[in-house]
Amino acid sequence: MADTTNQPLFSEFPPVSTQEWMDKITADLKGADFEKKLVWKTSEGFNVRPFYRSEDLENLNYLNNLPGEFPYVRGTRTDNKWFVRQDINVCDAENANKKAIDVLMKGVDSLGFKFYGDEDVTSDNIEKLLNGIKTEAVELNFETKKGNKKLLEGLASFLKKNNNKVQGSLVFDPIGKYTITGKTCSSVDAMFNYTKEVIETAKGLSNFKSLAVNAKNFNNAGSTIVQELAFALAIGSEYLSKLNEKGLTVDEVAGTIKFNFGIGGNYFMEIAKLRAARLLWANIVKAYNPANIDVCKMQIHCETSTWNKTIFDSNVNMLRTQTEAMSATIGGTNSLTVIPFDKIYKNTTPVSERVARNQQLLLKEESHFEKIVDASAGSYYIENITDSIAKEAWSLFVEVEKKGGYIAALETGFIQAKVKESANARRKAIASRRENLLGTNQFPNFSEQMQAQIDEKCLSGNKADTTSATIEPIELFRGAEEFEALRLATEKAAKRPKAFMLTYGNLAMRLARSQFSCNFFACAGYEVIDNNGFKTVEEGIEAAKKAGAEIVVLCSSDDEYAEAGPAAYKALGNNGTLVIAGAPACADDLKKAGIEHFINVKSNVLETLTSFSKALGII
Repeated sequence: MADTTNQPLFSEFPPVSTQEWMDKITADLKGADFEKKLVWKTSEGFNVRPFYRSEDLENLNYLNNLPGEFPYVRGTRTDNKWFVRQDINVCDAENANKKAIDVLMKGVDSLGFKFYGDEDVTSDNIEKLLNGIKTEAVELNFETKKGNKKLLEGLASFLKKNNNKVQGSLVFDPIGKYTITGKTCSSVDAMFNYTKEVIETAKGLSNFKSLAVNAKNFNNAGSTIVQELAFALAIGSEYLSKLNEKGLTVDEVAGTIKFNFGIGGNYFMEIAKLRAARLLWANIVKAYNPANIDVCKMQIHCETSTWNKTIFDSNVNMLRTQTEAMSATIGGTNSLTVIPFDKIYKNTTPVSERVARNQQLLLKEESHFEKIVDASAGSYYIENITDSIAKEAWSLFVEVEKKGGYIAALETGFIQAKVKESANARRKAIASRRENLLGTNQFPNFSEQMQAQIDEKCLSGNKADTTSATIEPIELFRGAEEFEALRLATEKAAKRPKAFMLTYGNLAMRLARSQFSCNFFACAGYEVIDNNGFKTVEEGIEAAKKAGAEIVVLCSSDDEYAEAGPAAYKALGNNGTLVIAGAPACADDLKKAGIEHFINVKSNVLETLTSFSKALGII
């Protein structure tokens, strides 16, 4: 027997060329168009092919760079350790301190303190807030509505008094605030003067980032990944140029910026986004000729998106945030906040906060994500979409720069128009279920009631204050909002409508269509009444009348609709609305017989349900 111990693995299999793969695919498609059948048309502006080969990497010139090496595609450091952040609202400094110490004992090593009142940002409250916390061992992040300089001064005073050091950030992004509110406290020039003062106030705080780029705003306004990245880069570039004109060096500005990205549910694209972001930002900063190449490193904090989170069936939010956390950490984020699954509609609970923490800790300590740097490196697919996102984002970034920079593009409405275009496309996709939000526009929990659990302050807290706006702001919203409003209106209605499934004829077709129709009408919170089947249409109509149904859905086969449809319509009379489940060839004849309503996979679910709710007097 021949000795094969030193033979290369799979040496007995000859290599297969790309052309051979294409020939096989073409044969299997049996005449279907390859581009239409297998090429994915992304909303990001580029196509994704069904397979990639090593030759697809030949033109990527950064592949030989290691983690920690310019242009930092593979990461800004030689490990994949990230900070696990938990945000804490500071309404009372002493209580916030107690909570901070508690969560630090539960695996968190980064704190996000959010001040909501200017009066709370005092040196005394900073002392109370940080009492007993080893600032050199924990990342500290702060966000205020006002009083950023006061906060930095109080922090510096505390550290000097206690001989401590600090690492962390101030979530201060005046351009970002201008974007979502449409207004500034003073002129744009004065805004940059104040930004300069904030940066200078923080100079004594080493390893502390005092300027933010809140890219997450675009994510939470329904933008594409390319738009989020391009506009974030444009904001960063605006800070570099404007503050350089104000007398700060490029090193001083670039070295103090932290980018806060939102992470959505497009798993591989989000990984690639962070890799592309580091590549592009490194080259932008380098073009300013910094004295220290290290300031070209993009510091990234990620926060799970609110855009795809839902009030109904909110436990599904945990599944969404888990894949988002994976994208962020595989993509090489420096820190991460996983938003608790119930945060969008009520005050978070100890349980939801614990789950959010543990989602990260599981990735770190059980899945060992922090042990592998840039785990996606070398993947033909991810390397190619990294390159594609980078090219598309760079093209959009250049377009913004040609318009005079970010603020000029914002004030002429260019930024808003681009985001609105994407947001409207995503709204339509959700309305027609081409984009699914499980539990909301697809497979809802039929009996779930949520109105009593909602804190309206938490819902409104997800919105920016746009009163007295001088320019159009981008709109922060969630994709589920319109469906949720429809369903909540049903909960508030004096009577919950009933949708009755009149199942008749062909067993397979009636069951499939009744299941589809039950899910369809339950998305509006209607009570759905399913049935095993009726011997005659007239028998089904009588049962529907007895049940007091406002809507009767005829579920049968296309062939049977020609006779069953008119019979059901005649038997029902004015005792309800008849709906045909499907798009039968005889639809025109049914319409001539007086039947107006049809539902099928091509229906705009939101528009259809809205019209029914209006007709029923619910909205």
